Amino acid sequence: MRHQKKTVKLGRTAEHRKALLANQVCSLIEHRRIKTTLAKAKAVRPLAERMVTLGKNDSVHARRMAFSTLRQKDAVKKLFAEVAPRSANRNGGYTRIVRLGQRKSDSASMAFIEWVDAAQVIEEKPAEEKKSKRKVTEPSAKEKEAAPKQKEAPPAPKEAPPTPTEEPKPKRRKWFGRKSKEAAK
Repeated sequence: MRHQKKTVKLGRTAEHRKALLANQVCSLIEHRRIKTTLAKAKAVRPLAERMVTLGKNDSVHARRMAFSTLRQKDAVKKLFAEVAPRSANRNGGYTRIVRLGQRKSDSASMAFIEWVDAAQVIEEKPAEEKKSKRKVTEPSAKEKEAAPKQKEAPPAPKEAPPTPTEEPKPKRRKWFGRKSKEAAK
């Protein structure tokens, strides 16, 4: 039985899982919000909150502990300089998970994980005007003057359909290299 065995394994080996979670926390520190699967977001949350708690205790030992977990100097610097001071008056609960629904390709539950104290980011797509499918370019005034007017040539005559006495050629099919039945006969 797995009583009180809290580790979420995520289908990975221990080393892979630790690296994945460390990279997710570093991305969260850098971008303030990341989009990931719900299971990964739930696994990242305790680690991210532990790092903020270390960041609030700004000491050399805390920095070294954070670096041993995150393995990225820039992320540790940003954690101690920006993220932790914003959360100085909070007693936990530094992150928020916002569920997004299912991913189209494999129906995995997706979520945003973000810092609670960060400004709310509302993603609105700007309204774009419908563009015409065909690009119409009009000649400039100089080109209009320089180009001499030409007489329009009559349209080229279309090929006449084959007469009933001529047999149409059988179509060649490239489907698995088979020939059509008419051509085989």
